Amino acid sequence: MKKIYCSLIICVTMILISVPMSFAAEDTIKIGFNISLTGDTPKVGEASKFAGQMLMNEINEKGGLDVGGKKYKLEFIYEDNETKAESAVAVALKLIEKDQVLAMVGPNSSKQAIPAGQVANDNRTPMISPWSTNPDTTKDRPWVFRAAFIDPFQGPIAVDFAVKTFNANKAAVLYALANDYSKNLAEIFQADFNKKKGSGAIVAFESYGDKDQDFSAQLTKIIAAKPDFIFLPNNYNEVALIVKQAHDLGWKGPFMGADAWGSAELMTLCGDDCKGHYFTTHYAAVGAKGATKEFIDKYQKLYNYQPDDVAALTWDAINVVLSGIQNAGKLTGNIRKDRQAVRDGIAAIKEVKGITGNMKFDEQGDPIKCAVVVKVNNDGKFEFAESVCP
Repeated sequence: MKKIYCSLIICVTMILISVPMSFAAEDTIKIGFNISLTGDTPKVGEASKFAGQMLMNEINEKGGLDVGGKKYKLEFIYEDNETKAESAVAVALKLIEKDQVLAMVGPNSSKQAIPAGQVANDNRTPMISPWSTNPDTTKDRPWVFRAAFIDPFQGPIAVDFAVKTFNANKAAVLYALANDYSKNLAEIFQADFNKKKGSGAIVAFESYGDKDQDFSAQLTKIIAAKPDFIFLPNNYNEVALIVKQAHDLGWKGPFMGADAWGSAELMTLCGDDCKGHYFTTHYAAVGAKGATKEFIDKYQKLYNYQPDDVAALTWDAINVVLSGIQNAGKLTGNIRKDRQAVRDGIAAIKEVKGITGNMKFDEQGDPIKCAVVVKVNNDGKFEFAESVCP
């Protein structure tokens, strides 16, 4: 009986040895995702996670990521920041200290990306935000990058398009006071519009508090000021409420929005009220060609809805990180040394051909790339209106 038992052990051992081994722990690259899967904008986090899963599976199915002639399996760790700044900080610390990720993707919203970016920079861990457009996310932070254009570029584009399209001389703005993205972009828009149309051309500049749902007081003031259009640099979930309430109060004029309108959930929440209006964003899904169309088709087949700008930007952001890893040449297994090599590898990127456009990075880690203006057409699709490049 003893001999039979020993023989079984030997046989099992030989079988295990003969079975092709999966990637060992040291042959795995861990990348953390600091994203909003719950809270005010869960669709934003979902888009990043879906894009990440799609790209990770594609690479792993081909044998992994080639770094200096060696293949590494990708492991993406998704953590929910609950759309809160304090949670984004806690998530960043967990990913860096406990999970020992090589790099981080996200947060997306500037409200979370700015404080999380400080954590990444202080802990010398590469971070890239797909969607944050506030300059403070990357400013004087050599470890932090982004895949989106920044608001000093976006704001004037919105001004120029609205002036031209609506023949506008007067504008009103309604923004979220507690949202770094919304407040900063509102102020940039205000300064540029007054510069181009004269002091006082912004006839109403109204704000609202965190968690507000009733905007009737601000909208009543705005409508009474008789602007030619209303600028809304707000998250898509708030846009849906604001536009509907403005129409209920009798507003029949146009709205101009910004890239935070661009979620796939906008039309679910806003419906017919948002049709016919415009916003600045990062890419237009309708009429896309080449690699962009391939991405859209694959995403839509997997997840049954058209990818929004967050999904597309996340795809590009991950590829920036992966290019940085490959530029490092090799991974030593020493997490501090490897993070430094990856950061340097990202900084050394001369150009990335992304599905949201080609980009080069400046000294702040911000991409130099084009923006687009889209129209919400009668079918509720985001239709290309024009492109503006630096």
